[in-house]
Amino acid sequence: MTSKDDPTASPPIDSVDARRSLPMLRDSSGGRAGRPPGTGTTLAAEGARPMDRRHALKIMALTAAAPTLSGCASVDDTAVPVDAPSPTSNPLAAGTASDPDLLAPTVAWERELTGDELESLASLCDVIIPADERSPAASDVGAHDFIDEWVSAPYEGCEEDLITVRGGLVWLDREASARFGSALRFRDLSAAQQHEICDDICFEDEAAEGYAAAARFFDKVRDLTSTAFWTTTEGMEDLQYVGNVPLPRWDPPPPEVLRHIGLA
Repeated sequence: MTSKDDPTASPPIDSVDARRSLPMLRDSSGGRAGRPPGTGTTLAAEGARPMDRRHALKIMALTAAAPTLSGCASVDDTAVPVDAPSPTSNPLAAGTASDPDLLAPTVAWERELTGDELESLASLCDVIIPADERSPAASDVGAHDFIDEWVSAPYEGCEEDLITVRGGLVWLDREASARFGSALRFRDLSAAQQHEICDDICFEDEAAEGYAAAARFFDKVRDLTSTAFWTTTEGMEDLQYVGNVPLPRWDPPPPEVLRHIGLA
């Protein structure tokens, strides 16, 4: 644990709010996180609670639109069968993995995260995108459920993400206990205490020694939380996104704008 006065410390509290710091949506190394924890602070999920697996009923658009699911192999190269929904509600879609029925999407796998893990994950999602005057918090639009569906998918990358997320949640509770009291878990902390921990894992290349693996975990959850939030109606309204909306008329830019950009 490092002092907050340490010159290697991460950015201030507001930096962990993805809504207020869009550059943080990108992995600081230029790539994507999601690899199993490596050196530094261990995120191994030993001691994780038994899984309370629930069959998923709905698939979110991102995973439904993923490349062909059938024939994909899990980490141990064992083929994972994916059954097509039957019957399909959309006669124009085959209802298969490669031609999904997006009117009534289904998921062919069970959810992996337990109810306890989802509660902790929801707390972290709300640190990343809290409620404000413009929109609800990430958990209010189901960001943690989206992440559960993502990490439960039977593909190698998603299975690695499950290790990262599940282990990272264990790390958060251990860090909360070490810093603020043995009886406390991350979701029990005040907002300021949660931010104190997250400030130390905002970016991997700025993380203190021993925090690199935790920073990779935070980057993965931040990326998935942002994906979930800004693909909802509430998230698009938060961005003031107006694409894919029919307009009765289109007014061109005013002359002063065209002159400013050298087009008039």
